[in-house]
Amino acid sequence: MKFTEEHEWLREDGDEMVVGITIHAAEQLGDVVFVELPDEGTMVSKDDEVVVIESVKAASDILAPVDGEITEVNSALADNPGMVNDDPQGEAWFFKMKISDPSQLEEFMDEAAYQKFIA
Repeated sequence: MKFTEEHEWLREDGDEMVVGITIHAAEQLGDVVFVELPDEGTMVSKDDEVVVIESVKAASDILAPVDGEITEVNSALADNPGMVNDDPQGEAWFFKMKISDPSQLEEFMDEAAYQKFIA
């Protein structure tokens, strides 16, 4: 897995990347009550707002970590946004995407570096 300074994670899945938020981010948000996902087929650029997540504490935007195309969204989150609190780095992924420029992944942290970042 790779991690961003915005507390997102990316995991390779064949020729796609799965994107979600970290355990740390989910803990900071508190109880998630609503998730708005992008449309499949949407082309995004790095730092575009792609997901809106609302918790009892705040509303936050999840940004595209890289350039590419959204290929699949986790529609289960619409019916059960609390999954984000229960399993943020597993079943509660937000979307999958095909990356336009794989070299963009080089700027992200591995898990050890991320743990230092949030310490």
